Amino acid sequence: VQLQASGGGLVRPGGSVRLSCAASGIIVSRNYMGWYRQAPGKQRELVATITSGGTTNYAGSVKGRFTISRDNAKNAVNLQMNSLKPEDTADYFCNAAVLTTHYWGQGTQVTVSS
Repeated sequence: VQLQASGGGLVRPGGSVRLSCAASGIIVSRNYMGWYRQAPGKQRELVATITSGGTTNYAGSVKGRFTISRDNAKNAVNLQMNSLKPEDTADYFCNAAVLTTHYWGQGTQVTVSS
């Protein structure tokens, strides 16, 4: 299983960015997928998840601003991030939970700064 994240960068407060996680070795639509983030000096935390049935779940700090979705044609999971705040600055990681194993992609950095 390989997860390739992309789409991070520098964005101004209030701006938007879209992260994408392309998967190989698994079918995204059949698995529990998620995005996590880790800010400097902090523990990794859950941002959003999507089940095989399409049910989504969000951390309270991002609810209403972020949207997780699947692109089945590309076998990818996306994270649309709107109304970004400086506290959203972190490395963002894609995750796939397959049975009892968690797979992680490399992080993609998002910096929210003016």
